[in-house]
Amino acid sequence: MTNADTTSVLVTGGNKGLGLEAARRLGQRGWRVFLGSRDEGRGLASAAELSREGTNVVMVPLDVTSDASVAGAVRLVREHTDRLDVLINNAGASGRAVAPADATADEIHSVYDTNVYGPIRVTHAFLPLLRAADHPRVVMVSSAVGSFAVVTDPEQPSSKIHELAYSSSKAALNMITVRYAQALPEIRFNAVTPGEVVNHAYAATDMNHHTGKLTVTEGTDSYVRLATIGPDGPTGTFSDRLGPIAW
Repeated sequence: MTNADTTSVLVTGGNKGLGLEAARRLGQRGWRVFLGSRDEGRGLASAAELSREGTNVVMVPLDVTSDASVAGAVRLVREHTDRLDVLINNAGASGRAVAPADATADEIHSVYDTNVYGPIRVTHAFLPLLRAADHPRVVMVSSAVGSFAVVTDPEQPSSKIHELAYSSSKAALNMITVRYAQALPEIRFNAVTPGEVVNHAYAATDMNHHTGKLTVTEGTDSYVRLATIGPDGPTGTFSDRLGPIAW
């Protein structure tokens, strides 16, 4: 079991990019990091990297699209702790940016399986461990393209990106976040986007071929801020690194 005074966090999709940076930053605070990774080899390599830097880290094989994998992740985490203070649902899939006229149900489903069903699957499975914590927090990693206000603003670049899967999946995740927050007030649920909406800026990651203006550290500012709130912190909110944004 981990020390009762040690804050624990599980980061899904934690083997690279924003997930890895969030794990690194929280590990630097002395937190116990459970590094979720669908690819075990990459996960082990990333966990070893964090360990060399001094982070108390455990690699957790975790495919958020698989009930069996998520159940296995719960068993592994339980071997180390009897509670989970923070869950960061970071794992995401971009899809192929298929135009609406060409999008099929199968294309949408493959993205939803990771971006919508995945966070539900993981959150549901880890609820007992979250409820065992003194003041649990869940951070849902969304996107500005999941905001109706953003995609209907002609000044925003995303208003000109015509696709269905990714943006609608993040809009669904935003609603899921609000409904969890309303139904489970003892847990702080918040959605974040790794960018700056007002400045039309986003973080450079594999998903956007590293074309973003912001670093992964800047992109995870919202993750860290909402992961570290106290028991009276906000819940049911949507924010970027500069603060709250419109739904």
